[in-house]
Order: sequence, then structure tokens, then C-alpha cells
Amino acid sequence: MIIITGATGFIGSNLVAYLNQLGHTDIAIVDWLGSGEKWKNIAKHRFSEFVLPQDFHTFLEKSRGTVEAIFHLGAISATTATDGDEVVSNNLQLSMHIWNWCTERRVPFFYASSAATYGDGTQGFDDTKEIAPLRPLNLYGWSKQAFDRWALGQQEKGVAPPQWAGFKFFNVYGPNEYHKADMMSIVAKNHSKVMAQEPIHLFQSHRSDYKDGEQLRDFVYVKDCCKVMHWFMTTPRTNGLYNLGTGSARSFRELIEAVGTACGIKPDIQYVPMPENLRGKYQYFTQASMQKLHDAGYDGTFFSLEKGVADYVQGYLNTPDKFA
Repeated sequence: MIIITGATGFIGSNLVAYLNQLGHTDIAIVDWLGSGEKWKNIAKHRFSEFVLPQDFHTFLEKSRGTVEAIFHLGAISATTATDGDEVVSNNLQLSMHIWNWCTERRVPFFYASSAATYGDGTQGFDDTKEIAPLRPLNLYGWSKQAFDRWALGQQEKGVAPPQWAGFKFFNVYGPNEYHKADMMSIVAKNHSKVMAQEPIHLFQSHRSDYKDGEQLRDFVYVKDCCKVMHWFMTTPRTNGLYNLGTGSARSFRELIEAVGTACGIKPDIQYVPMPENLRGKYQYFTQASMQKLHDAGYDGTFFSLEKGVADYVQGYLNTPDKFA
């Protein structure tokens, strides 16, 4: 059995779909659905157990000897989160508990870290360097950084699962992100506006070395993330923290133009001032260093921005059923 926390969320539900495609159906889903349409994220997929988070600890104890791997993708992921106690409980203490369970039961453990751990990016985005000097800009990023440091410390003590990896996800986009509201990707937020030929607003640049709309991000398609995560599960000797991006930074203007191309419509891009409260915290550049993953043996290719957006738009957003 494969356990996936956060399995009805964005990346989690796509991982369930990908594992199903590979023939894995003995999957335990751990998550809340809420009262919206989040259930549609897993409506097409097969699983053997559905566990509400409040029952997870009991379920783990009943599952001794039957678990092949745990993918811990559930977390409070809003970069605007302000309840420190809630974030610590969900993003730090729960992760520690699962790590310890996997260590004791000798079960591989894979979890979602974040590129938010890199802070303002002035120290680069290199997953081979010491992480202690990194300074995340928000509570969410700090919680991921705190667990990364704890996990590395446990490994140094020899108290670790037989295999583990933390994935520093960069700007992930793709189907099943619709419940994320303001945390959705720029693709999902602007697709309907492009289709309606409404103006698309991007932030002006407030730095002389970047033109308007030329702020850069490492946009990675969720299908590539799933391929990488599955590769780790089937590559037992691979451990540690790994960036999960494409290694190629692209501009917000290029992203919106790719949406327009996929829709067959030239987007009307307009540039608006960035809010004052964001200007001191805004990242103008992110780009994952991917050498560590390649050195570990991963030789899969990644969707280009244009091909990934086209697959997302034409395969999901432009269809009657947009769910993967």
C-alpha cells in the first residue's frame, strides 16, 4: 500500500492519477474534502482507503507491515498563513511524527518541501549547498525550512527512514489546482480572461534591470513532478533534499503568451503597479538548479513551458471536464 497525505489536493491528486496509470491502486488517501468541488480531483481514480486526517495516527498503527511508501504532501501551503501554532502542528509536528514512524517501520518517506525555503533568492537556488543560512520570507517557507533542517539533523544522527527525499517544488501548474483560489497558478487564474479576450494584468517592474512582465520564474508542469516522485520510489539508494523545477526560468509575459497560443487568441497584456506592500518582498527571479537530480540518475525530460501550458489548456481547461 502507498499512503499519500494531501491526496485530494493539487499535486497529491495528480500523483494518485499517475500511480493509477502505472497500475498502482492499493493507495490510501489521507485528506479532507471540504464542501466544494475538491472531490472531483479524485473522482476518476482508484484507491483502497480514504482516511480523514484526524484518524491518520490510528490508521498508521493498524497498517504495520503493509506500507510500501509514504508521500507526505499535505500541508498548510498558503504563503499568507499567519497562525503560527496551526502551521507548526500541520507542517512541522505531523511531518516529524510520520518521519519517526517510517524510521521505526523501515518505510520509505517522501515529502513536499518548497522553493519558498530559498527566501528572496539572493543566496541562489542550489540544493547542494548548506541550508542553514537560508531565510524564508514567510511562515509557510519557514515551516518547510525548519523541517528540512530537522530531517538533515536526524539523518546525521542515523535516525532516518531507509529512503527519504524532500522535494523543493518551484512554481507548479496543472490540472486539479482549482480549489486553491488565490494560490492557483497564473495559467488557471487567467485562462478564462484570455478566452473572453479581457485584459490580462501583470505587475510592472520596479527594478531597472527587469522590464515590465519580464520577472522570471521556474514554472514546472505537475505531470513532471509526478514522474520525478515515482522515480524516487523506484530508486532506493537516492536520499536527501532535491529541487523540483525545470532549471529554466521564464517570464510571466511568456507564460501568458503561451496560454494565448494554446487558446488561439492573442492576449491583451496590460501592466499595473505592484502593491506597495509587496515590493520589498517580491522575487524577480527563481530558477532551480537541477544538477543534483541529474547526478542522482534521473534522465527524464521536462515539458517546455509552451508544451506544458498547451497540454494543460487544450487537455483540461478548454474541455467540458477540466479535472485530471
